[in-house]
Amino acid sequence: MPVDFAFKKVPKYRAASIAWKGAWSDRSVHAHFLKVAKWAAARHLRTGKWIFREPDERSFEVAIEVKGGGPSGAGVRVKTFRAATVASVVFDPRVVSPRIVYHGLYDFLRWRKREHDIRSIGDYREVYDGDPWKDPRAYARTEIQVVVRK
Repeated sequence: MPVDFAFKKVPKYRAASIAWKGAWSDRSVHAHFLKVAKWAAARHLRTGKWIFREPDERSFEVAIEVKGGGPSGAGVRVKTFRAATVASVVFDPRVVSPRIVYHGLYDFLRWRKREHDIRSIGDYREVYDGDPWKDPRAYARTEIQVVVRK
């Protein structure tokens, strides 16, 4: 599977999310995703993208795109990720190490900034087309997006 970096525009996402602080744990991330999915299912909301973010050191956020209405509640907050220009890379973590992809993307963006192709670099986020623990196709198409300003 080829791995390449590209700039693209992403639409806004209206998502149900949970944020927390603590040590990294794949089990904790999965549990928080399941809590958001259960919340959306209880409200009969259609879901879309699954988004994982690390906004600050040792703080994490999981979000699932929801289509339709629904107020926040039960520890789940409904928020909107604005439409943005992102640097994106899609890869299969079973074939290419995520460390290599993150490192390559970081260097790509550093050089684009040095060449004045972009002005600033924002948040990193991992985006999946579904539950990466249950759907092998969603996991095989892991997408990393970094918000940039041109």
